Amino acid sequence: MEKQIRLAVVDDHPIVRRGIVETFNEAENFDVVAEGASAEEAVAIAKDAQPDLMLLDVSMPGGGIEAISRIHQVRPLLRVLMLSVREDLSTVRAALKAGANGYVSKGIGARDLIASAKKVAAGENYVDSELAAKLLLMDLGSPDPRASKSAPSRPTLSMREEQIFRLLGDGLTNAEIADKLQLSENTVKHYITPLLHKLGLRSRTQAALLARDR
Repeated sequence: MEKQIRLAVVDDHPIVRRGIVETFNEAENFDVVAEGASAEEAVAIAKDAQPDLMLLDVSMPGGGIEAISRIHQVRPLLRVLMLSVREDLSTVRAALKAGANGYVSKGIGARDLIASAKKVAAGENYVDSELAAKLLLMDLGSPDPRASKSAPSRPTLSMREEQIFRLLGDGLTNAEIADKLQLSENTVKHYITPLLHKLGLRSRTQAALLARDR
């Protein structure tokens, strides 16, 4: 039997909070141990209820982002998933920099919300794919990928690098890329590391997100 994830939900909108709580009450492996509506209550809950994971609203009395460092002072290992209607990249980045382990929009469906909560509780850092792609583009020099009709500039790739980049975006493995391009798998591996370095990326997952967005 899987361990129950002790969950706290902090949101100052009662109807929204009730819907979130009901969603997790119906989900497996979650135990909602506390509810709150402000930064002060979030800190008190972290100390007294000792949840494993806290869903924290960004825009609530006292500020959700401002509460993160205070929460971690009383419970350093508490995982925090931000839940907000705000999708501006400066807010997402500020939340992650403050110590949030994940960020999702309130427009997310119940199934995806539960899945993202499980990932964060398991130790992963999670941002929904659309926001993650926008953050990657911002890191590569475009503060808002929709601000211009032209694609953001990026380093010039060779024809072979461009082919591999696009196939990464299709989610292909090294072996599948090798088969498509009639190369050896070792040759593909040889291309991928410098390709990631040239694009300023840390993983093939980031490359796939960027390639799909383009």
